[in-house]
Amino acid sequence: MRRNVDLHDALTQIAEIRRRAAAAGEFRGYRAVPVAAAGLLAFVAAILQPRVVPEPAANVWAYSGYWAAVAFLAAAPAAVRIYLRDWRDAHDHARELTRLAVAQFAPCLAAGALATVAVIRHSPEFGWALPGLWQLCFGLGVFASCRLLPRATVFAGVIFLTGGTVNLAYGRGDLAYSPWAMGLPFGGGHLFLAAVFYRNQEPTRVDETE
Repeated sequence: MRRNVDLHDALTQIAEIRRRAAAAGEFRGYRAVPVAAAGLLAFVAAILQPRVVPEPAANVWAYSGYWAAVAFLAAAPAAVRIYLRDWRDAHDHARELTRLAVAQFAPCLAAGALATVAVIRHSPEFGWALPGLWQLCFGLGVFASCRLLPRATVFAGVIFLTGGTVNLAYGRGDLAYSPWAMGLPFGGGHLFLAAVFYRNQEPTRVDETE
C-alpha cells in the first residue's frame, strides 16, 4: 500500500513539474502565415457582407451565421496545423503547451458564443452590439494567452479591446452592423499578431511554408 501511495505522489509531482515547465515555455503553434490569412479574410468578408447579408438588422441570425462561418474558415488552417504538429506528432512538453494554450483561450470563445445565442434568441434588437462583444471576448482570450506568447502579443489584445469598446459605444444607429465594425478590428488585429509571430519565429521561418 505504501509503495502505491509513493508511486501516486511521484506521478503527481511529475505531472505538476511538467505543467509548470510548460507554463514557463512559449507556445509556437500560432504561425504567421495562417494568422495573416485570417486577417486578410476579415477584410474580404467585410467587403462581401453587404452582398451576402444585405439587411443584417432584420436578420441577426444570418449576420451572426455569416461571421461565424468566416471565423471558422479563418481558424481551421491554424487548428489543423496545431493538431498535426503540436499535438498528434509532438513530444509531451509540446502537448502540454498546446493544452495550456487551448485551455486559456477556449473559455473566452465559449463566452462569445453563449452571448451570441442569448442576444439573437432573446434580445435581437441588441444585435448591433455583437461585434463589440465578440471583440471584447477575443481580446480577453489574447490577454489570457499572453503568458505563452511573445510579449508584444499584449498590444494585439489592446487592439481587440479598443475595437470592442468603440463598437459598443458608437456602433448603433446609422453605424449599426457596419461591415468594418468587424473587418477593421479583426483584420488589423490579426495582421498585427502575424507580424509579431513572424518576427518572434524568424529562425524557423522555413516552417511557414509547410
